[in-house]
Amino acid sequence: MPEQDATSLALQADPIRIVPLRLPDDLAAPTAGPAAAPELTYRGGQLMSAVKVFTVFWGSQWAQAPRADLINQINGFFDFILTSALIDQLAEYSVTNYQIGHGSRIGTATVTSPALRRVAPDGAIQHLLRHEITTNNAFPQPDANTLFFVYLPPGVVAVQGGSRSCSNFCGYHSNVGSQLFYAVMPYPGCNGCTGNLQPFDALTSTSSHELAEAITDAIPGQGWYDDQNGEIGDICAWQTKQLGNYTVQLLWSNQAGRCI
Repeated sequence: MPEQDATSLALQADPIRIVPLRLPDDLAAPTAGPAAAPELTYRGGQLMSAVKVFTVFWGSQWAQAPRADLINQINGFFDFILTSALIDQLAEYSVTNYQIGHGSRIGTATVTSPALRRVAPDGAIQHLLRHEITTNNAFPQPDANTLFFVYLPPGVVAVQGGSRSCSNFCGYHSNVGSQLFYAVMPYPGCNGCTGNLQPFDALTSTSSHELAEAITDAIPGQGWYDDQNGEIGDICAWQTKQLGNYTVQLLWSNQAGRCI
């Protein structure tokens, strides 16, 4: 696909069907009736055949210990997971135009300006990405396989669609147009977003959740989706396993009919 210019990157993110990762306590709440049996169906939209992850750590806290050490751990997680069995199991969702295979981490950046306030609205995150892409040579030019992971420091609340991290959700992925894709990772040390895990393990679990969803449903609701149960990670939210040295979330498999 051709490169997008600054004007096209300024398009608003598609608000349809974005389903952030819910808090563990919310999943335990009683429902009005039995949920339909999960079955992801393909809606004809974009998938990521060979995802290219670029990690962004926003805020001055990331420039000093102990958060600076965590950057290396998170980047190490992606270096491992993008060529792991987690990606292999997504191959069942390949379609003619999108054959899902291994990905790669293509870089990282710590951004301390503009200063990060206590609240980070989704629009501010989009603005940050657009600005850095056009002015910072460390940032790659986005394409259909590029996925920016934006990590927020402790004490900062993300706001998306009127909902707030820690109060309503623990992470989400979204898009600006058809070539700028991103995931937002609030720091998990608040109101249940650890899921009884250590903060780093909660981060890798949440990151694996959003990674798999961005690959299989790049524009939320237009790829592999279930109208009753959401995306591939939502069906199995907060069910985890160990993969190598990392905690990852289980993902729904249509072929197996369960979370694996």
